[in-house]
Amino acid sequence: MPRQIIGAAFVSLDGVMQGPGGPTEDPTGGFPYGGWLEPVGDDALEKQVGGLFSEPFDLLLGRRTYDIFASYWPYQSRENPIAALFAECGKFVLTHSDQPLEWQGSERLADIDALAALKATDGPDLVIQGSSTIYPQIMERGLLDKLILLVAPVVLGTGKRLFAEGTPGATFKLVDQFTGSRGCTVFVMVPAGPIAVGSFGPADNPSVPEIERRRKMEEGTW
Repeated sequence: MPRQIIGAAFVSLDGVMQGPGGPTEDPTGGFPYGGWLEPVGDDALEKQVGGLFSEPFDLLLGRRTYDIFASYWPYQSRENPIAALFAECGKFVLTHSDQPLEWQGSERLADIDALAALKATDGPDLVIQGSSTIYPQIMERGLLDKLILLVAPVVLGTGKRLFAEGTPGATFKLVDQFTGSRGCTVFVMVPAGPIAVGSFGPADNPSVPEIERRRKMEEGTW
């Protein structure tokens, strides 16, 4: 069967996904909170990771996340179950760079068309780890099939966000969720189409102050 693309990420309450694993993982931009996930991790984290890698998969990574993974996981003991799984799976890297990919089993995807072609082939599902730059592209093309987020009970206030400026709007449907003992919550969602808009109020019959407020918004003085 054709592959699915599954996005999986650890995010803070304000949507930051940068450097959850440790201080040296990604301090770019002066990010001061590398390693923010471990102190609040709980059984929800274990469930998310365990479920994510319980079926055959290949990794889909951006170049920077690939560099982080390739500098760490090949050097871990195969007794570590994640290291063993990552050693055997395919590693597909969506990147414009032609720098070599030295981690065994790695393959470059030059653009989103190459990713779409890969998705149409038979094979294991493609699991995104980190790699925030991938999401705007795959959502624009309608390639994302499932999103699994672990939301941790921290506000970071700065850092790279999962859905950065330029990500197209979309609606998701919740299909499963689990909250751990320390407040981490896993949300499993599938795309549910474009954003619909509505209003909780009655049919538009604005008051005089509301008309004035709207006028100020149009003028840029509000």
